[in-house]
Amino acid sequence: MRFSVGKEDLLVPLQLVSGAVEKRQTLPVLANVLIKIEEGLLSITATDLEIEMSAKIKLEGEYVEGDITVPARKLLEICKSLSDNELINFAQDEGKIKLSSGKSRFSLSTISAQEFPNIEEAVFNQKFEIEAGQLKSLFDKTQFAMAHQDVRYYLNGMLLEVNGDKLVSVATDGHRLALSKVQLNQSVTEELVQAIIPRKGILEAGKLLSAPDQVCIVELSSNHIKITQGDFVFISKLIDGRFPDYDKVLPRNAQRLMVAEKSNLKEAFTRASILCNEKFRGVRLNLSQNLLAIHANNPEQEEAEIELDVDYTDEELEIGFNVGYLLDAINAIKSDNVRFNLGDSNSSVLIENAESSDSLYVVMPMRL
Repeated sequence: MRFSVGKEDLLVPLQLVSGAVEKRQTLPVLANVLIKIEEGLLSITATDLEIEMSAKIKLEGEYVEGDITVPARKLLEICKSLSDNELINFAQDEGKIKLSSGKSRFSLSTISAQEFPNIEEAVFNQKFEIEAGQLKSLFDKTQFAMAHQDVRYYLNGMLLEVNGDKLVSVATDGHRLALSKVQLNQSVTEELVQAIIPRKGILEAGKLLSAPDQVCIVELSSNHIKITQGDFVFISKLIDGRFPDYDKVLPRNAQRLMVAEKSNLKEAFTRASILCNEKFRGVRLNLSQNLLAIHANNPEQEEAEIELDVDYTDEELEIGFNVGYLLDAINAIKSDNVRFNLGDSNSSVLIENAESSDSLYVVMPMRL
């Protein structure tokens, strides 16, 4: 195998694909990327057996077809270290890959391409197109609420739900829930289709969706999701489990409404969080006529009280929340004003964009 490729042409695809490589892998070949030359195309593939990412680069000049795997991290560091606008020459030589660029020479160990595992072939029975920017926005608005290493394994990911021409993403860790939805240009299916994408898959897929106006193709099977954008392909196994019925979690008894300017509310919660208990992160909200008072304290007997003018005309209310959860929800909302839909002091709050309902955030109350 032999080929040459420009540093700029190789570096970005290699960085994206290398995200699939697991730092602590059980098989040595999983630390490698598969390099394959076929019909003038260089393809780079990485996998951790759960997700697989690949990119294709069109080669200029002469090449010799072949395939081999090389250490992903070392190859990436070498490419980063080389001068811009340099051509990198690759040549396979007796179990090694020789790289040369300018006056630099490198020799990397290899593992046979036959040892590189492929995620099993899937039959994708659902397919739709969506702008990369829309899909990335859908992920960004909900992914922060995914659980991390929860024993309820189905919470360690994001639910992607297709229903007719609606695409919904939902994430929850049991203490809060984030939901966002977009309208597709076409009706995909008459029946509800649900897929739980693992946490790492969501984070890596988000990096892939870098060209917002480019259309990407999403395909679903019973066990896999595949996202294709230009020359990049992302495949992930799905989490096998039943996601909670999120519709039952959405508060229905919100008799009290508070509307506040997003930037002011964010600043107030950020200030209060400085002196809240570092472990539980609790703050107490006191709502009265057009006024929100935020109280925080900690085991060192330090206290903070921040008052904020808000639009609120209902009965007085005192309720406690994890301030980090409130800030995550506020940060995900892209509007000037935020609406809090509140029940009583024991009820969850529903936070949403004051101008639309395309994204919803539910936070459970805390006893303080």
